[in-house]
Amino acid sequence: MKVANYGRAFFVAVAAVLLIGIVAWLLLRGIEQQEQSLPAVAPIGVQGGGMLQPIQPLEPIKGLDPRRVALGKRLFHDPRLSADATISCASCHNLAAGGVDGLRFSIGIGGAVGNINAPTVFNSAYNLAQFWDGRAATLEEQAAGPIQNPIEMGATWPEVLNRLSQDDELVASFHSIYPDGLTAANLLNAIATFERSLITVNSRFDRYLRGDEEALSALEMEGYSRFREYGCVSCHQGMLVGGNMYQKFGVLGNYFAGRPASASDLGRYSVTHREEDRYVFKVPSLRNVALTAPYFHDGSAATLEAAVLVMGRYQLGLDLPENDVTAIVAFLTSLTGELPQDDK
Repeated sequence: MKVANYGRAFFVAVAAVLLIGIVAWLLLRGIEQQEQSLPAVAPIGVQGGGMLQPIQPLEPIKGLDPRRVALGKRLFHDPRLSADATISCASCHNLAAGGVDGLRFSIGIGGAVGNINAPTVFNSAYNLAQFWDGRAATLEEQAAGPIQNPIEMGATWPEVLNRLSQDDELVASFHSIYPDGLTAANLLNAIATFERSLITVNSRFDRYLRGDEEALSALEMEGYSRFREYGCVSCHQGMLVGGNMYQKFGVLGNYFAGRPASASDLGRYSVTHREEDRYVFKVPSLRNVALTAPYFHDGSAATLEAAVLVMGRYQLGLDLPENDVTAIVAFLTSLTGELPQDDK
């Protein structure tokens, strides 16, 4: 009797497994047929050089109010936003020089020296967050930081607004654009709107992605191949070639070993206070990277070649051959786009 029961149970189990398999096959078949009926959509990248690419061409941000852009541009260059009226946003983000100041650490009011490298303002609207540690979710939040930072612009909102309110023409401009006129929030929005217009389109690499086979040299193409093969695109991809994720600096090596302790080295830990975020930073965009030396949050790499070697050693665990470094650097130069004219 027990044998018979075991036999029936065995056949029931087998039948159940077969039934599940048949149902699963039918479901998969249905999904495949449904996918075949839809237009093909690349999950990431675009077609360039006859293949799917992990990098996308930069596109300008549409729908920006030109009046706010113009007002924001004026404020971006206005030193009255600093305590001693000597430092403007453009002091550390020179639009004629890649959107940076070319210094390891920027100089603020009274000659004060910062403790972290100033990233480029170009294309910053596409970042997942602002600052190396991602502490600002928007460009408005980011713009507020330096204005009130004691070693950058060192101002307070009451003194900035009082100073600007003496400028009748500027006050009139604010009232013509914003219903409530000159306020801290409106000032930050104007600056952020201007910054959203700073998209460096039409790099040679973008032209390649759009089908121009002659846009890149043979060495640049070789560098792009190496960039993909080594896995650099795992962090540096998408429209910004970076800027859309966080990563630990020193995945396969301790970059910070033997260094004096510095708060700027803590990365995301300063924001989240989670141990796993120690030494984790926003992956920088590589757009216009040939113009933005020195490199990394600490400005420790003076040249692009040096930066590529450091990335190979600490992120990939490899000592990259000189010819590969040369090729990768050549590819990176093709990411320089058209810089917006800074006619002030």
